[in-house]
Amino acid sequence: MEIMGGSHPRGGAVLQAEPAMADDHSTAHIFKSLAANLVIAVGKGVAATLTGSGALMAETLHSFADCGNQILLLFGVRRSQRPPDDSHPLGYGRDLYFWSFMVALLLFSGGGVFSIYEGVHKIRSPEAINDAWIGFAILGASLVIEGWATYGNIAEMNARRGDRTLLQYLRDTKDSDLVVIFGENAAAVLGLGLAMLALALAWWTGDGRWDGVGSVGVGLVLVAVAVFLAVEVKSLLVGEAADEEVNQAIVHCVAASPGIVEALRTISIQQGPGEVMVAMKVRVASELSADDVCRAINDFETALHARCPAIRWCFVEPDLEE
Repeated sequence: MEIMGGSHPRGGAVLQAEPAMADDHSTAHIFKSLAANLVIAVGKGVAATLTGSGALMAETLHSFADCGNQILLLFGVRRSQRPPDDSHPLGYGRDLYFWSFMVALLLFSGGGVFSIYEGVHKIRSPEAINDAWIGFAILGASLVIEGWATYGNIAEMNARRGDRTLLQYLRDTKDSDLVVIFGENAAAVLGLGLAMLALALAWWTGDGRWDGVGSVGVGLVLVAVAVFLAVEVKSLLVGEAADEEVNQAIVHCVAASPGIVEALRTISIQQGPGEVMVAMKVRVASELSADDVCRAINDFETALHARCPAIRWCFVEPDLEE
């Protein structure tokens, strides 16, 4: 890891770490979900064709939409790992947040709204369910595969969340791709449960409207998850403050720096998964010379980066405010 120092108009310095390597942000969970959804989508499509089930057709479209969404996320991860350049001096980390937001929109429109439309159509024009056992077999197998993928997402989140609860991690995390994948898979598990229940009711009562009700239920689940994901990712896309651990690292390094008396103002912005920009104004000891101030700031930046490697950019401006 190379650290570069540069001059600042008021005597501060700029610290920049080289971009993290691609392996630092694993995409294994995305590939796992993509493979699972591709198998499930084909199976659901066959079952929907044979049974004529609207709920199954909604689930088929949902799974194919998920495949497309996961390809978009992989594209977003790749683009976010591009190094900084003249046109984007702080890098492309937020690219992933943009594509995550696009996935949330597609989940809302391509999955949720269409499933509701299909369900309303089936309620108004119900059709008999044929070969229901095929639908149950496919849905059951899909539920096992989707559950396996969701469990993998939860295991990955448990490895990253530390002491935070799972709900707190979902609200606070900057790993938008993992949250989106988990949201998709969790919605798929709920949707499969609703589809199985709707298919069972339609087959048992002989009333095809239950199948339409199931499709509407699947759509409402997808819409709810999409709205949650859109709200969370929008916050990151606009510019969200970094995690509290970054502020704690700053407080610790300021206290340990002999030349810096206190941090007067601090701004920390999440630029992407594992990428933070920090801008600070600090009060320095009044007896320090200009050279001593520069050395104190450089030492502070080096210590801060060592304690919190996620800080890739640090802009420190010295001041003598009382």
